[in-house]
Amino acid sequence: MTEQTDQETLEAVILRLVQQRGVGKSICPSEVARVWAPCEWRAAMPAVRTTACALADAGLIVITQKGRVVDGRTARGPIRLTLPGSS
Repeated sequence: MTEQTDQETLEAVILRLVQQRGVGKSICPSEVARVWAPCEWRAAMPAVRTTACALADAGLIVITQKGRVVDGRTARGPIRLTLPGSS
């Protein structure tokens, strides 16, 4: 797999999981990592966060922390991913 294909696959996993969870609900980035790279999910976390930030920039998802919308690049600690209009 190329890096571009990996990125597209990761984006698809994030979008699928937030859509499956539905409006008003959120997912943990670790859920994405466990689907995308089950054997090395901890190592995949930085890629998941980076991709989530790009999707948030595009308006496709929202990143929250303690119920508030945050910038995933500067947020420290646990974040959640949700659909726009959910927060």
